[in-house]
Amino acid sequence: MKKIEAIIRPFKLEDVKIALVNAGIVGMTVSEVRGFGRQKGQVERYRGSEFTVEFLQKLKLDIVVDDEKVDTVVTAIQEAARTGEIGDGKIFVSTIESVIRIRTGDRDSSAI
Repeated sequence: MKKIEAIIRPFKLEDVKIALVNAGIVGMTVSEVRGFGRQKGQVERYRGSEFTVEFLQKLKLDIVVDDEKVDTVVTAIQEAARTGEIGDGKIFVSTIESVIRIRTGDRDSSAI
């Protein structure tokens, strides 16, 4: 099993969700996060004053899938979240040793 963490722009959430549902993914966790990378923040105006917002608002999606679905999920996220501009985000894939569903005690693939 793999955990896919995707950092995306907030306005792309609905597009990514639709792409994942179409790819057969039925569960994910969404968290509001802040950060910066090459984009290095943005300049905003408030009451005539300029200031730099260094940590930009993003969303982090956490999705756990069986190994054979990883490429499908990564492609779906990448295509749905892309704007072509700097700051589109990142996708991280890591190995998951075990998953347990608390309610039933199901383990691994049956718990996803």
